[in-house]
This record gives sequence, structure tokens and C-alpha cells, in this order.
Amino acid sequence: MTGSLSIAGLGPGDQALITPEVSAALAAATDILGYAPYVARVPPREGLVLHPSDNRMELQRATDALRLAAEGRHVVVVSSGDPGVFAMASAVFEALEAAPHWQGLAIRVLPGITAMLAAAAHAGAPLGHDFCAINLSDNLKPWSTIEKRLQLAAEADFAIALYNPRSASRPDGFGRALALLNDAGHGDRLVIFARAVSTPEERIETVRLRDARPDMADMRTLVIVGNAAMRRVGRWVYAPRHAR
Repeated sequence: MTGSLSIAGLGPGDQALITPEVSAALAAATDILGYAPYVARVPPREGLVLHPSDNRMELQRATDALRLAAEGRHVVVVSSGDPGVFAMASAVFEALEAAPHWQGLAIRVLPGITAMLAAAAHAGAPLGHDFCAINLSDNLKPWSTIEKRLQLAAEADFAIALYNPRSASRPDGFGRALALLNDAGHGDRLVIFARAVSTPEERIETVRLRDARPDMADMRTLVIVGNAAMRRVGRWVYAPRHAR
């Protein structure tokens, strides 16, 4: 097989946050596949074929990418942020597991700056101690699983990065998550709402959990719920590195 497949992270939005490794892969690509808004971030050029698709077509997209690479194309599957964080790297390997005849392909996962890290950097250092990330979308897992993980993360006093908090098709889940954390006695915790980080529309707001509202988040928002030790220093927030 003479083709190749790279699974690349485009970072949170600013072109300056795309790694040189990813830029080189994009420059060498014959085909780009991904969710349409992410493919639109790749400039068209002669010899490059763009394959935008719907957000719910991950496995089909992954299978198409493997097939094109097997045909000798140099394929890049793009995700925002990091491709291994709630993104396309898992989908590609799931498709590969179902198609062992493609396992000899040259495949690379090229990391990117995920929204959690970009948001944390622009807010200060809220992930300075132990933390976890939870995807609030229940498209691929039941709400009961999300609820259990939120409860255990709150009990363990992790800072919690919440991905995909609220969308038009899922308007209620984030409110339920806030209620669960408030009921756990965490109303005084600091919560960071980081929307469209590294883009001209960036907005970062920090409030107490008891004052957080569901309508403060959408699908372009990354939410970080601080641990018990997180504190303010001027406009910054940070979690001390020492344990309590």
C-alpha cells in the first residue's frame, strides 16, 4: 500500500496554534476528510480534494479515509483540537478494527491543542492539579453514564473540563449537570466559561457554580469546573499544585 493516512488536530481555532507537523501533513495531502466546518479551515489548492461530511458520519468518514489511503492517496482526516480527544482518531481505529485488510497502511495520529488546554491557558492555570474531561453529549453514551462520572469526579475533587455542554438538540443536559454539581455541595466552586477560544469571538467568563446558568454555554464553549482549591489572582484563576 503506497498511500498514507494522517489523523490531524487543527487546534482550537487560531491558525498559529496548528502545529508544524500538521501543517506539513496538510501541505502533502491529496485528500482532506472531516466534519464540514473543520474541512473549511483548510485552504483549497490545486491537486487537493476536500471531502466535507456531516458530524454524525464519523465511521463512514473513517472508512472512506482508509479506502482512499489504500488506493494510494495521501489522506488527512481533520478534527478540531486534538484528534484523540472526543474526535476522529478513535473512529478511524474502530473502522480499522473492522477491516483488518487495511491494517498495513501507514497511519499517523498528529496531536493538536485541544480546547481544554487552550481555555485553561487563556484563563490562567485551572488544571494545575488533578483533573478530568467529560463529554456531556449523550449521542454515543447514555446520560446515566455521564451522570455517574460527574458524581464520581465531584466526589474525587477533580477539576472537570466539560466538552460539548449544550446544543440545540441537547438543551437540557448541561442544566442537569450544573444541578448535580450544586447538589453535591460545590456551589462555591469557580466555573470558567470559555467560548470560541483563540478566535475573534473569544469570550471567557468566570462565576461561582451557584451563579452558573445553562444558557451561558453552547457547542463552542468549553466549561471548566474548578476543584475546591481553585482561586482567583486578579483576572486569573489557578489551581495550586500541592494537594490539600
